[in-house]
Amino acid sequence: MKHFILVPALIGWAFTLVAQTNGKQDSAHLLQEVIVRAYEQNRQLKTTSGSINYIDKTQLERFNNTSLLPAINATPGVRMEERSPGSYRLNMRGSTLRAPFGVRNVKVYWNGIPFTDPSGNTYLNQLSYYNVQSVEVIKGPGSSLYGAGTGGVLLINSQPAEWKPGAEIGYIRGSYNLGNLNVQARLGTDDRRNILSYSRLSSDGYRDHTNMRRDVVTWETKLKLSDRQELQTSMLYGDLYYQTPGALTRSEYLNNPRAARPAAGAFPSADQAQAAIYQKTFLTGIGHKYQFNQHLQNSSVVYGAFSLIRNPTFRNYEKRTEPHFGGRTVFTWQDKFGPIGLKLLAGGEAQRGFFNTKTYKNRQGNPDTLQTDDDINNWLYSAFAQADLDLGSRLILSVGASFNKSSIDITRLSIPSSAPQKRTYGNEWAPRLALSLNVLPNTWMFVNVTKGFSPPTAQEVVPSTTVINTGLNAEHGRVIESGVKSSLFTNRLYVEVVYFEYRLEDAIVQRRDASNADYFVNAGSTDQEGLEMQAQYQLITTPNHFFTGLRIWGSYTTSKFRYRNFKQLGSDYSGNRLPSVAPNTLAAGLDINTKPGLYANITWYYSDRIALNDANTDYAAAYQLTGARIGWRKLFTKKLRADLFAGVDNLFDARYSLGNDINAAGGRYFNTAPGVNYFGGICIAYPIFAP
Repeated sequence: MKHFILVPALIGWAFTLVAQTNGKQDSAHLLQEVIVRAYEQNRQLKTTSGSINYIDKTQLERFNNTSLLPAINATPGVRMEERSPGSYRLNMRGSTLRAPFGVRNVKVYWNGIPFTDPSGNTYLNQLSYYNVQSVEVIKGPGSSLYGAGTGGVLLINSQPAEWKPGAEIGYIRGSYNLGNLNVQARLGTDDRRNILSYSRLSSDGYRDHTNMRRDVVTWETKLKLSDRQELQTSMLYGDLYYQTPGALTRSEYLNNPRAARPAAGAFPSADQAQAAIYQKTFLTGIGHKYQFNQHLQNSSVVYGAFSLIRNPTFRNYEKRTEPHFGGRTVFTWQDKFGPIGLKLLAGGEAQRGFFNTKTYKNRQGNPDTLQTDDDINNWLYSAFAQADLDLGSRLILSVGASFNKSSIDITRLSIPSSAPQKRTYGNEWAPRLALSLNVLPNTWMFVNVTKGFSPPTAQEVVPSTTVINTGLNAEHGRVIESGVKSSLFTNRLYVEVVYFEYRLEDAIVQRRDASNADYFVNAGSTDQEGLEMQAQYQLITTPNHFFTGLRIWGSYTTSKFRYRNFKQLGSDYSGNRLPSVAPNTLAAGLDINTKPGLYANITWYYSDRIALNDANTDYAAAYQLTGARIGWRKLFTKKLRADLFAGVDNLFDARYSLGNDINAAGGRYFNTAPGVNYFGGICIAYPIFAP
């Protein structure tokens, strides 16, 4: 591809992770030295045989401490969108095709607990920024170990890398009446941890009708019961409310980008409909690790969750109750035979859901006449096995596979004597073969071949048209990726280049009818190929000088995603670009730390224009974003630590839409993102509970 000529230029960029305490730099936390848990390998990032992004607290704290979005978008191959405050979508190599709203076709785990429900939907917006310490992003099908999904996997961890008992309070104010409060207490020792936290985020939003509020309470424990056993519990309650302003046509977007959707024909405006999401979620999970002997161990988790959603929209009023439960277990055996290491693992995962969805006519934000009442029962399970062979730390071979089955059962209670409609997606094998080779000192090459499958979610089988579509098929994906990861100049420079070819059969894509209600169809097949690169260079590491740390970094993604075979209603879209995917994205940044505790983080981001429909007749324009954060971190006493900061996002007031409505009827594509906005905050930590 023509854009591949940018590789030499990108390799000259750089970055390292610099932590600042008491004006002194902690030991260098180089990206390639990070131990990642992906595929249960627990290896350094540079030796893993796959395309994995790692985001830790240092990278998250480069921005405004309210959202994961900017840190995720700074990594190659991933795009997170926010259609309105609190409404997220996540794109890994084209997976936004299936998500008019929410996070779908991406499997998410929080502290090892399946956070994605058995229908395939993930309420990622229910997590506070402060519920995350690190994120591992696995791009492409992870079905060989993580069950159904062709989009990718997120492994989210909320436990701090280093245990420090104490209390912490932080508060942020910003444009559009942004307020963000976080209070946390960490009690006990490293072997007996308790973390209690509360966070509240609120904002009036940039556009009309975009108020939001989110309250999250968590309690986490981690107990070392003996030298053999460890117990971990995680409890979360989230109460989320956000208004949905609706998408604008191009003329509305250009004339007044801050407006909410106006009334049109028989459909009310956003204000008249009082369009919004009311979402409450409770989740509790218990994890247990047991070391049988020096070779064999087991890790297991069970969880239960309940979500209650109310959603008045332009078309109707929806109420959903979604209780579900499940669990996961993994047995691991490992040993060494001279220089050769062998690791075998086997286990399974299962989830069961008992959902109910009622749809009413919307009367000014209140439920009116009942239209449909559906019981939706779904379950899925996966059994998997994997073998890792380490040939003297020079060659690592990984072979794995899973067997997957899922089912959805729908009974329309609003039609008396209605027969249940059922669809089972079964006997799905998802193999993976991966190889990582140490070709030069500190340089590893890898090849990863994997296959995955993804059944439609409950919201795709019963979309907002309320027409049940059990004829929708599961999609199947196959990816071949290869790359190189290298650390040079005594680990000051880290470079990673990954090329992938992705083939998707029976791709599920979203369409909209004349009333702008979404529905889903199988789109034949797609061809998706791309190049993902990142380079990070530590220019300065001098703890005793004024500038203690200076790093530059960059990431670049180029994608050529096309429909290979897609014909519908007399239209042939074969060869067209997949909508919602930018052909090129680029992110870069500069991080500065000083001995007195002053620091600065500067970020620049570019997105190419994006096709908005299958016909490729409409596009969203390219845009550039610039942001910065400056602050002062200081250890005032042996106990009191403070971080005072301020910053700006979208410095040059670019107009862009972050989360376009794809294939929208009447050209209602655009959800305007905020213009230039400012923030400032303070975080104070004090180890009052130290033993």
